Amino acid sequence: MKPVVWLGDSRARVKDFPGDARRVTGYELEKIQDGREPADWKPMPSVGLGVMEVRVWTGDAFRLIYLAKFAEAVYVLHAFQKKSEKTAQADIELARRRFRALNEERRRR
Repeated sequence: MKPVVWLGDSRARVKDFPGDARRVTGYELEKIQDGREPADWKPMPSVGLGVMEVRVWTGDAFRLIYLAKFAEAVYVLHAFQKKSEKTAQADIELARRRFRALNEERRRR
């Protein structure tokens, strides 16, 4: 099972999700760690190559943007509650900045 690396405030944001959304998000993240596919997901090429979004529906919509293509870990780039049909540009841009920073850090290693 791959470890999870939480970038920025992503872990704190998931902890702020309501209990049912937090449980579903945790279950989906565990599947990702095991190399399995989450129940509801989509690729996020606007953020970066290999970045995915888990969609959690509990009456409200919650999202977890992650990268699992590297052998060493699952990287959670961002987590948020979605309030409109289209993902806010600020959420996409934050995930994109964290993706770029992660790639820079990995290149320096």
